Amino acid sequence: MRKKQAIINAILYICLTVVLIVTLFPVVYTILASFKTNAEILTNPGSMLPKDPSVDNYVQAWTSESFHVPTLLRNSLIYTLVNVFTTLLVSSMAGYVFARGHFRFKKLIFYCFTALMFIKTGGITIYATFKVLTAIHLDRSLFALMVVHLFGIPIVNIYLIKGNVETIPIDIDEAAKIEGCSFIGIFYRIILPLLKPILATIGILAFNSSWNEYLMPNIFTLTTPGQRTLIVGLMALKSSGASAASWNLMLAGATIAMIPVLAAFAFCNKYFVKGIAAGAVKG
Repeated sequence: MRKKQAIINAILYICLTVVLIVTLFPVVYTILASFKTNAEILTNPGSMLPKDPSVDNYVQAWTSESFHVPTLLRNSLIYTLVNVFTTLLVSSMAGYVFARGHFRFKKLIFYCFTALMFIKTGGITIYATFKVLTAIHLDRSLFALMVVHLFGIPIVNIYLIKGNVETIPIDIDEAAKIEGCSFIGIFYRIILPLLKPILATIGILAFNSSWNEYLMPNIFTLTTPGQRTLIVGLMALKSSGASAASWNLMLAGATIAMIPVLAAFAFCNKYFVKGIAAGAVKG
């Protein structure tokens, strides 16, 4: 029996190792290739290790006028952090209200919001979004897109927060009410600190989604290139006429773009699985 279990474990570890190698290969190749010269990338793309490693690509990417990494990086950070903050704020407050609030048609409203998880409109709503922004006198810009995200309904995140709040004993709320705490006070002083794991999980997912988002930031910054995010700038460089001579800059930029996401996962990793499991207990 032990021998059979050892064989199964060995096969499992081999499969996981293969999956790990396949998953990490593009990341490792991008990082290593970012230290190659453009000539080496074009003439010997199959080689993993650079013959003569150099940081010139990062220097060029950082100082280039057409692909100015500091500006693109600043725009990406502002856009991502604002979206993460608004997502956490809206999700936590809405999830708390649906879990602890008492008002008419609460279940009906929540079911309507839940139904949105199964509806994908794609790019159909873009024109309507532009009409709304025009009506409130907002031009197409990165700021306007952040406003659009603010009024979105992150129903999956609300669902996770609601399930997590429902695992917290209601007796805590009753004790706080006796001490004179209001409905909002209970949320900020008691419930919110207990939601750290699920908030970290939602924050990581929102950070990854906003940082790597391409379509909407590209559409909203077509007339304002100075507001492009790093991902949009990378794709613009790839589509430009000089892209054949700029693979080194693109790989260096892609490596820089990966660092914040990897850092966010590394920093909040201990909360990630815990938050997902806790939020999935009740719905």
